[in-house]
Amino acid sequence: MRKKIGVVLFQLGGPDHPEAVEPFLYNLFCDPDIINFPLAFLARKPLAKLISSTRARVVSEHYQAIGGASPIRALTGQQARALGDSLQPFADVTVVVAMRYWHPSTEEAIAELKEIAFDGLILLPLYPQYSFATTRSSLKEWNRLYSSAGVPIHTIEKFYDHPSYIAAIVERIEQALAGVIRRDELFFVFSAHGLPLALIEKGDPYQRQVEETVRLIREKGKWPNPHVLCYQSRVGPQEWLAPSLTDTIPRLAGEKVRRVLVIPLSFVTEHIETLHEIDIEAREQAESLGVEEFRMMPALNDSPLFISALTDLVLRAASLQV
Repeated sequence: MRKKIGVVLFQLGGPDHPEAVEPFLYNLFCDPDIINFPLAFLARKPLAKLISSTRARVVSEHYQAIGGASPIRALTGQQARALGDSLQPFADVTVVVAMRYWHPSTEEAIAELKEIAFDGLILLPLYPQYSFATTRSSLKEWNRLYSSAGVPIHTIEKFYDHPSYIAAIVERIEQALAGVIRRDELFFVFSAHGLPLALIEKGDPYQRQVEETVRLIREKGKWPNPHVLCYQSRVGPQEWLAPSLTDTIPRLAGEKVRRVLVIPLSFVTEHIETLHEIDIEAREQAESLGVEEFRMMPALNDSPLFISALTDLVLRAASLQV
């Protein structure tokens, strides 16, 4: 008898229309894993309201520049459908999406799952590298809302070193290099989402796992290109992982680097951090400083190699035939 398996794909989410920008930001900054300091529970909601209302106009303009909304919901939906199709030979599988800060929310995903009697559930955060601010936050929200009723649950907390995930990134880099003349002259800029140093000091493994991902990508790709790892998306006055993308580009330009390829890490779909922060803001900054060729690796989205990685992770977690 075929097993009935439910798979939950966790993501951050993003505003799906202009009016959603401010409430999305409010939800983000209400997260204790994002805003946390002594007695933060007293100030978190007023502070989240202040930050979201202050930043909403500029952030809305950024979303307008990439089409008016985040593509993350549609792209994660494509990943969910591709994963479901890939798993069907092995079990009766239902794949749902749980966005941390927007729709479909974790609560909505749970409501969808409760309509079916499953033999097991697989929780799969789509954050390759584990972080308190992403993986742990999404799983804490799940545990707060879900009552298992005896259904076995298996959690996949990371896949930063999965061979098919690494191969998928290498494939995307090769796609970005297609048709490039003198490709060995491109400077590789690996850019991962930033994180406050306070989290790293508390034991967050994110930085170490990002560095290992970069090592594995370069080992498999065997490119001779010079490279750097930097971080982006800093918010607030805290000290964050360094160097930042916005500091790295002027440094490279000052060293007469004229051709760069930015390789987004820790992002498995296109969203505002790639389409605007890198492909618009960083591009404009680089070109203004004399960089003549600026390329960005496309996100994994529903890359067959990436879906193969997710399929393998689920099959192993569910103890199904691989």
